[in-house]
Amino acid sequence: MKTLITGGAGFIGSHLTEKLLSLDHEVVVIDDLSTGQRKNLEGFYSHPKFHFVLDTVRNPQTMHLLIQQADVIFHLAAAVGVQLIVDEPVRTIETNIHGTEVVLSIANKFRKKVFLASTSEVYGKSEKVPFHEDDDTILGSTRFSRWSYACSKAIDEFLGLAYFEQYGLPVVIGRYFNTVGPRQTGQYGMVIPRFIERALQNEPLLIYGTGQQRRCFTNVQDVVDATIALMACDAAPGRVYNIGSTEEISIEELGDKIIQMTESHSEKHFLSYEQAYGKPFDDMMQRTPCLKRIEQIIGYKPHFSLEQTLQIIIKNAQTQRKT
Repeated sequence: MKTLITGGAGFIGSHLTEKLLSLDHEVVVIDDLSTGQRKNLEGFYSHPKFHFVLDTVRNPQTMHLLIQQADVIFHLAAAVGVQLIVDEPVRTIETNIHGTEVVLSIANKFRKKVFLASTSEVYGKSEKVPFHEDDDTILGSTRFSRWSYACSKAIDEFLGLAYFEQYGLPVVIGRYFNTVGPRQTGQYGMVIPRFIERALQNEPLLIYGTGQQRRCFTNVQDVVDATIALMACDAAPGRVYNIGSTEEISIEELGDKIIQMTESHSEKHFLSYEQAYGKPFDDMMQRTPCLKRIEQIIGYKPHFSLEQTLQIIIKNAQTQRKT
């Protein structure tokens, strides 16, 4: 099977690429390397079934050729990371919405099945925990640029579902919850790589806000396996699926855990959101998925605990520091 992955040089995309190659897929990755990195694809370039295209998904000529030749499309290309969203809201909106418009329009022309990667950010400030896929979303004021990401991904979902309803295009939507693992960078605000990098250097861990925000972190291997299984399921198109873990931890507890696991001498420093981002910032205190829908359709259960995932990431980070 010939598979096209948009954003395949990114953190999740590179792990999806690796898994699909191991399953004997022919994999074509398109990435403009704006947030993805060539080093994420090291080891694949010599693979006879791997192909890399340096371009943006917003280029309809390139996408027309790639989608026409593909059997299925995994659309992961997006502007991601809280820091990037705060710093570059125009890029966030244009990349997320226009890129998805191009992918869906051309996929519909050639009747190709599409996986559309979305995010738990779509739930916004809802306090109805755990989050069910059909729950209302509650977004903050437009004066907070962080909500531009949630809105842009919600529009992506609307587009995907509209193509399914109006044209019968097989579109599967997955809402990822705080995916973590090796190759993730802290450059754009991701908390676990930031904490681990500083802990290994015995530098203070910078905790934004009170640190009492609770999150559920999901191992990237669980996310990749669920994504592939959903695309292989004939009953999956036309619906949204939470992909995550229900193991909660506060950000302060996460910092304590990483300090303990790395045997670090780091201290915890708390910063207000305005200190961290240079502007007011709207956040939510808890983000926990309901996993009943995805469990019912593909039998999904996360295999990795947070402890196991942190051990893997820490070991990988320690190895990289030695090389």
